Amino acid sequence: MTVKERSSAGDPARTLELLWRVPGKAARGPKQRSSIDAVVAAAVQIADEAGLDAVTMRAVAARLGLTPMATYTYVPGKAELIDLMLDAVYQRMPRADLTELTWRRRIIAIAEENRALLRRHPWVAYLPTTRPPLGPGLAAKYDHELRAFERIGLSDVEMDEALTHLLGFVTSVARVAIDTERVAGESAPSEPQGAAAPLLEQVFDAERFPIAARVGASAEQADDTVYGAEHAWEFGLALVLDGLETLLIER
Repeated sequence: MTVKERSSAGDPARTLELLWRVPGKAARGPKQRSSIDAVVAAAVQIADEAGLDAVTMRAVAARLGLTPMATYTYVPGKAELIDLMLDAVYQRMPRADLTELTWRRRIIAIAEENRALLRRHPWVAYLPTTRPPLGPGLAAKYDHELRAFERIGLSDVEMDEALTHLLGFVTSVARVAIDTERVAGESAPSEPQGAAAPLLEQVFDAERFPIAARVGASAEQADDTVYGAEHAWEFGLALVLDGLETLLIER
């Protein structure tokens, strides 16, 4: 993914018009054979299959049976298209009913929803989204997720900060899982596991780095199991929840 591929890289006004489907911007000429929704759906499919770098206006056009120039009558460029893609996957996210849940269960539900989103759309985990434009998908997602922190003793600013912290944890763990799966898929089947172990034993002094040696060995053993990956998620999420609970109790 290139540096330019981030949210909010396109024309702000035009992006908002497209996100909210503001009428009156249709291009002149013959009747259009497709739609903005179809263009966005095709782009999301390409990104899910081959990553965001594979999303080009030409690739989207080919998937829809259009000419590349025709695609520009729906979306002015890839920068705006990325924002439309992100908002579309946000809009389609399944959202749990948080009404009867405790605050901890509400936050867990939000974390799991975002974890599932990044599993379905790995490219989202690597897309810089510091200040994405406010489209209908993001608005619905943000409002839903803030409900998990409503009336638990946080100010409005703290609610936003707590949600940001939670989503940062989810994204970081999702990236580790995605990277691990990619490395496993790219490794040659004939490559012996631990081929570098003898060399590492020669250069690494366990007596000089005793804690690193002990903890590293335990972590490596845990990472070699399915339980290890799941435990890392559960352990980290518990830390986030316990840290928030400590803050609330202190108040």
